[in-house]
Amino acid sequence: MADKLLSRYKELRSQINFHNYRYHVLDAPIISDAEYDRLLNELKQIESARPEWITSDSPTQRAGAKLADRFEKIRHPKPILSLANAFGADDARAWFERVSKIDDRVEKTKFVVEPKIDGLSVVLHYRDGLFVQGATRGYEEVGEDITSNLKTIRAIPLRIPVEGLRLKVESQPSTLNLKPPQYLVVRGEAFIPIKEFDALNKKLEEAGEKTYLNPRNTAAGSLRQLDPVLTASRPLTLLVYQIVYSEGGEVPTSQWEILEYLKALGFPTTDIAKRFNDLESAIAYTETYNEGRDNLPYEADGMVIKIDDLNLANELGFVGKDPRGAIAYKFPAREVSTTLNDIGVAVGRTGVLTPYAMLEPVEIDGVVVERATLYNFDFIAEKDIRVGDRVLIKRAGEVIPYVIGPIVDARTGKEKSYQPPMKCPACEQAVEHFEGEVAWYCVNAACPAQLVRNIEHFVSRGAMDIVGLGIKIVEQLIAEGLVKDVADLFALKKEQLLGLEGFADKKAENLLAAIDQARGQSLNRVIIGLGIHGVGEVMAGDLSRAFGNLSALSKAGVDELQQIEGVGPNIAASLVDWFLQPANQKLLKKLKSAGVDPEGQLSVTSNQSGKLNGLTFVVTGTLEGFTRDGIKEFIESNGGKSIDSVSKKTSYLVLGENPGSKFEKAKSLGVKIINEDDLKKLVG
Repeated sequence: MADKLLSRYKELRSQINFHNYRYHVLDAPIISDAEYDRLLNELKQIESARPEWITSDSPTQRAGAKLADRFEKIRHPKPILSLANAFGADDARAWFERVSKIDDRVEKTKFVVEPKIDGLSVVLHYRDGLFVQGATRGYEEVGEDITSNLKTIRAIPLRIPVEGLRLKVESQPSTLNLKPPQYLVVRGEAFIPIKEFDALNKKLEEAGEKTYLNPRNTAAGSLRQLDPVLTASRPLTLLVYQIVYSEGGEVPTSQWEILEYLKALGFPTTDIAKRFNDLESAIAYTETYNEGRDNLPYEADGMVIKIDDLNLANELGFVGKDPRGAIAYKFPAREVSTTLNDIGVAVGRTGVLTPYAMLEPVEIDGVVVERATLYNFDFIAEKDIRVGDRVLIKRAGEVIPYVIGPIVDARTGKEKSYQPPMKCPACEQAVEHFEGEVAWYCVNAACPAQLVRNIEHFVSRGAMDIVGLGIKIVEQLIAEGLVKDVADLFALKKEQLLGLEGFADKKAENLLAAIDQARGQSLNRVIIGLGIHGVGEVMAGDLSRAFGNLSALSKAGVDELQQIEGVGPNIAASLVDWFLQPANQKLLKKLKSAGVDPEGQLSVTSNQSGKLNGLTFVVTGTLEGFTRDGIKEFIESNGGKSIDSVSKKTSYLVLGENPGSKFEKAKSLGVKIINEDDLKKLVG
């Protein structure tokens, strides 16, 4: 047992030292912070049980990692240390109890809570108020000289105090000397704000260049470039939170006053730090950002709880290399890395094929995740995501987990490139991909993966309007094998419905009556109900007027279809392909046999007069004599077109009570404005 534990201990030391090198030297980690924390915690637990195994090269005895050779080394006046972690309120309370036993003053002390920004820790040196040197945190007392790169960050004052600022620290006695010390060394966190990071990636993507996985690695890599011009092109900023060392001047001895003092000198400091009289209040504040960290402008992996009295904090000393006077209260991880075992494909109602990642199970933000979205097939190709890759996964709040991209440096050569399927995984029919579109489609209307949603759409109010046929009943009908396509609805018998849970005579009779009434629905509604890709209400009306029946529409070619206003090459191709599918041809025959074969009609409620031919209408506000669907049918049944947005080509805006922004836009464009009575007069 002891040999097995020792073997695991040595393995952990080796792994953590390797990951320290990847993170601190190469700025290219291949595991997430949460995974690193788990490894380090396991190591600490073993060392706690077997302290005789601890050696000087243990990761717990280090404050950083080996430095890169490409930068000159700088010795810090004091070690730049990390903090121990708390993974919840109980851990924070345990830390408080431990340090309280060392010094009972802790029980009455105040606490300051600050954000733990996920960036790159930097150290800034000032002599006589002038910025003279800047370095990375590095390894213990030695960092890397990145002065030239840091000078490109506009948030860093090159001289302190910054002229024009009112140098006053509210809570300090008036005797405090606000002149900066002759030699001042401060610590801060350099980072890229989330909005700027997203904008940077968008710019790189548009230029056809490689995008970045996350803000932290981008910030670290940008600051450790040999060319400051490249650093200057990155949207870096920083927040300062600590005085590491000072000579020849007076500085505050409270963390809260340090933040005020730094701000007064001209340094950027956090605006969400708060001071509390007790630990529980500090924990409660921290928890608000556990839930609300999406409101922060930067990535933060936790909050830091610090003892406000810096003299007391210093006297508490260290545990290994971790100061006892503060604790990092870590948030549940939102970004982790795991293995992409395979890529699956889901089929939606409209036939869109959507790829998803099948993952080695991993916990993110308190939830075990086995699947994550891959958006579309273009995304997989652009990111060069391969089966077997180690991938970075993110989940924020209630958002569906998604793949950020592959960790290329973790590849072993066994990963396999992915090709989109040529057949639908549900029905094995050929899939379609239209030029200029991201999506791939299964155009088989009888595809079992689409069936529930297809029928739900077919019977909906905007299509065949079969009252009483909701999704729960649709699911029952499909589960019992009574319906295999939309045409089967018209063959349902009363005795079949009575066999379903929740059905009695009256309910069955009402549903069959509604289905029977739908046989006479207008042509445009039938076209809408078929769910052809790219064909909505307006397009269905145009096709109905142009062809008059389904038979003529099914025989139309691409060129003929493109003669209709609004029908481009993709929609024309989509229509032709849909009608060429054998399964869809079979469906149309079944519908015709069931009595669903409208000829030349646009509505069951009105006869087409054609008096609105060539006119387009937009409706806004609440109407007295029409429902929204009713007025659309009235317009289209008389040859007009009902559209949703106002433009210069709009013929009339039909105005009701409490109109929206369409009213103002119509006025600005000079569109004629009428009420519903005026509309009726137009058709006589």
